[in-house]
Amino acid sequence: MSSKTLEIPVKGMDCADCTRHVASALSALPGVHKVDVFLASEKAILELDPEHVTLPMIRQAVAAAGYSVPEPASQAKDPLTAQAVTFSRKVLGLFGLVFGAVLLFVVLGEWLGVFKKMTAYIPWHLGTVAVLLAGFPVFINVVRAALRRTIIAHTLMTLGVLAALAVGEWTTAAVVVFFMRVGDYVEKFTSERARRAVKNLAALAPQTARLETEEGEIEAPISQVKPGDTVVIRPGEKIPVDGEVLSGLATIDQAAITGESMPVDAGPGSRVFAATLVRLGSLRVRVNHVGEDTTFGKVIRLVEQAEARRAEVQRLADRFSSWYLPIVSVIALLTFLLRRDPLAVTAVLVVACSCSFALATPIAIMASVGASARRGLLIKGGKYLEALARADVLLVDKTGTLTLGKPHICEIFPAAGLDEEYLLRMAASAERYSEHPLAEAVRKLAEKRGTSPITPQDFTALPGLGVKARLEGKEVWVGNYQFISESLRVSQLGSAGNEPDTALFARVRELEAHGKTILYVSIAGQLAGILAAEDALRPEMPLALEETKRLGIEKIELLTGDEERTAAELANLLNISYRASLLPEEKIAIVQQYQSAGRIVVMIGDGVNDAPALAQADVGIAMGAAGSDIAIEAAHIALMRDDWRLIPEALRIARRTMNVIKVNLAFTAVYNLVGVSLAALGILPPIAAAAAQSLPDLGILGNSSRLLKQ
Repeated sequence: MSSKTLEIPVKGMDCADCTRHVASALSALPGVHKVDVFLASEKAILELDPEHVTLPMIRQAVAAAGYSVPEPASQAKDPLTAQAVTFSRKVLGLFGLVFGAVLLFVVLGEWLGVFKKMTAYIPWHLGTVAVLLAGFPVFINVVRAALRRTIIAHTLMTLGVLAALAVGEWTTAAVVVFFMRVGDYVEKFTSERARRAVKNLAALAPQTARLETEEGEIEAPISQVKPGDTVVIRPGEKIPVDGEVLSGLATIDQAAITGESMPVDAGPGSRVFAATLVRLGSLRVRVNHVGEDTTFGKVIRLVEQAEARRAEVQRLADRFSSWYLPIVSVIALLTFLLRRDPLAVTAVLVVACSCSFALATPIAIMASVGASARRGLLIKGGKYLEALARADVLLVDKTGTLTLGKPHICEIFPAAGLDEEYLLRMAASAERYSEHPLAEAVRKLAEKRGTSPITPQDFTALPGLGVKARLEGKEVWVGNYQFISESLRVSQLGSAGNEPDTALFARVRELEAHGKTILYVSIAGQLAGILAAEDALRPEMPLALEETKRLGIEKIELLTGDEERTAAELANLLNISYRASLLPEEKIAIVQQYQSAGRIVVMIGDGVNDAPALAQADVGIAMGAAGSDIAIEAAHIALMRDDWRLIPEALRIARRTMNVIKVNLAFTAVYNLVGVSLAALGILPPIAAAAAQSLPDLGILGNSSRLLKQ
């Protein structure tokens, strides 16, 4: 059985209920294995058997659910400026429509008695036809939902319209239909407002590239550019691809990727990213990745799909929303049985706003995730924002996280009878194929000193320990204290903390006391010497850690594979606790230990060596993920630039988002409780109920919009 993934656009979705209807319709097709529907990006991703499912079948299923799959041509994105102008007009139009309608219908119609006169002079059957025609798009969706045995938000309002028509109040029914249509527009606008952050982000990617060919330079659609091609970028243009600079010098604004406004310089050999802006200079770039495969493309895709990872508060809201409509139906029935007032029943059915419960959480999440991406914070879903808002433990890796991740060898100390050049040559040769930052530091020093490495005949890397290689027939081990002791024929190290009192180990103690990382080297089972490495602490670290503590993180702990004395020096400097000489699996065990005690754990690392621990944590945060596929995939939150100030910023965003969600839900709950109660008691007439029905959506929009400015 063959299987493939298909992505389709879906138009007409306004709330979480809509996504469920589309998912249900598509899941019912034979040959569809899995469906994910995304409100923010207005699309569905299907895993299906292409032999049993065709695109026309998918279009038909979506249409039957009351939505549409537009043709590809309609997917062209408007320029960002045009979107902004259109959006501003929509804002003015929306509020003008709502308040104008309330003024016209409630004040003019009710208080001046216009509706009563219309009912008296216009025949009931003509008014009924007008109501049915005006509300046809809504009514047809209600009928389709009924045929699928589901209740949608408009089901209750439609029953309210029918109740008003049944007692001859066609003008009331007409006003209710009008406000149903206004409510639809408000919901579409509210969803579009939240999507705007994501769409604006996506619009930053250029759609064409200046391609270098044998005939010269041509302007080509990005879809025609392939890895290996060469593109040319001039001043003021955006880079259309991820690639490597072949020639030229330029100053690049990388804010689209990192959120950092400070430009960086690029020259031959530099890596550059799609959607970044060349401010000065020109570049010739060899293409490595195009479109969705670029770092920017991955960011957009993950932001669009963030809503799939729902927060628990959203699951509760969705669950309540599914029960809310039946509850309102029961209240309407009781109102009729107790009061025998069809207009009160109509008001109850009309005023209930179930969509607001479904919108309260995802609107805030979409706004927050989209705005955060512009700041260099890639958040993969609401569940991680919710966990981050409640976090009380922060576990931190050392290399590349607390430090800059660019260590350099500051001292070489060979054992008696050996010289520095030989020790460095053997260590650099053993580390030749290692990707660890310390290995790179050894190789750089060897290159700087003109030492030519030997090609290893055999090579093995052991994460958290070191490497071993066969060089010129000799077994060479380079690594930490624990690792190197296994390579020695006889113990030349003694026990940890009780080494033989030699010049070498006296120097080791001095170096570790100053926070240096020690690499031990053994050759043919004999201790050959040590290399000491140092890595600068990130300059923004101390203040960022203090801010993190002020935000309520109770426990901050350093987890490192470094020796005890090295870890202690750094931890004491930062006033945090530590655990040293850890293997990757031991870091996972520590995360689990905290979780079993009921703590909410945040783990921060570089997303490479500590990827398993990041995945185990409630929230895994990867530093400096720009250009790193592993880091972006491994973490729940990726920092697109190496800046510790983003950590307290992420905590603030998470807590602000959860506060907005709580206010949204509280406002919606109070509105529905008061509105339904007043309607059931006959205090709120159907026309006023219809006018009030859009208020929760507008309240959610206004409150959630604050997150776009963070």
